[in-house]
Formats: sequence, C-alpha cells, structure tokens
Amino acid sequence: MKEFFLTTKRLGFSTWSQDDFAKATELWGSSSVTKFITANGQMSADDIQKRLLTEISNYKQYGISYWPIYIKENNELAGCCGLRPYNADEEILELGIHLKEAYWGKGLAMEACFGVIRHAFDTLQVNALFAGHNPNNDACAKLLKKLGFCYTHDEFYPPTGLNHPSYLLTRECFVPHVAP
Repeated sequence: MKEFFLTTKRLGFSTWSQDDFAKATELWGSSSVTKFITANGQMSADDIQKRLLTEISNYKQYGISYWPIYIKENNELAGCCGLRPYNADEEILELGIHLKEAYWGKGLAMEACFGVIRHAFDTLQVNALFAGHNPNNDACAKLLKKLGFCYTHDEFYPPTGLNHPSYLLTRECFVPHVAP
C-alpha cells in the first residue's frame, strides 16, 4: 500500500522514487498522455527516465514535484499532478497534471488540481500559481478556467516549440470553499 502525504476524496498523492520507472512509463510512455507535452507527441525511454529524475530532483531540492497520484480505492496509478518552480522571486509555482487516458472525463483532473492548489496556498504559502497548456488542448483550457485561473499571456514552451496560453491564480482570487 502506498503512503500518501496528501489526499482528496478519491486520490492519494505520493512521491516518485528511482524504482518507479515502470510506473513512469505507464504514464509518460503513452502518446495519449504526451501528445500535448512534447514536440513529437511521444517520450522515449530515455526521456521518461530524465523526466522521472527531474521530478525526484525537484522534490529533493524544493519539496515539490508533479507527484504520482493513485486511486485510493485500488492503489492504481492515475497520473501525476503537482508543482514545479516557476518564479521564486515572486513566490509563484507552476501547476501541472498528466492523467492516464482511462481516467479522463471522470472529474479526477479537477479534484487533483484543487487538492494541489489548496496545498500550495494553505501549506506552502505561495503567492500565486502559474499554469500553461498546449494551444490544442481545449480540455486543459476549460479545466484551468473552472479552477479560477485567469489568462495572462502566451508563453513559449520549448518542449513543444509552441506558444502556450498561460494563466495565473493568485491567493486572493482562490476560492477554497468551492471544492469539486
């Protein structure tokens, strides 16, 4: 049974380890997951290993990462959701989520992101959260707007080679009682 440091109604958040390459491959080895996060829509085994090591490093260095999320009922990996450094001077972190296709359309993205947002504002005491999405990912755009993020600008994202619509959610604009 996985240990969770953060939970929502249906999800448990854990941390990555170097032993999680198979789990990372379940997630980032799927082109349905990576089609909007890489230029060619796929990640090689080497890319997956680098991504896993980046998440482990971010956790060790900053106490944050795109944490693996599990369905509490069956301990099944659903994806990852979390934070990474964005603008340290202004205490702004970046929010992100990647879900396995089997879990799309079930409200889990909203639930996971809301849990991370509460953690960011209540526990980590950040000033704001940044998020961006591939311009072709309409579902992510809708999710960010439902979560209360406001569009601010387009920002170039090197892994896709595209300008991504970018959003901000400030502590003052977050409505914690509006849970999914």
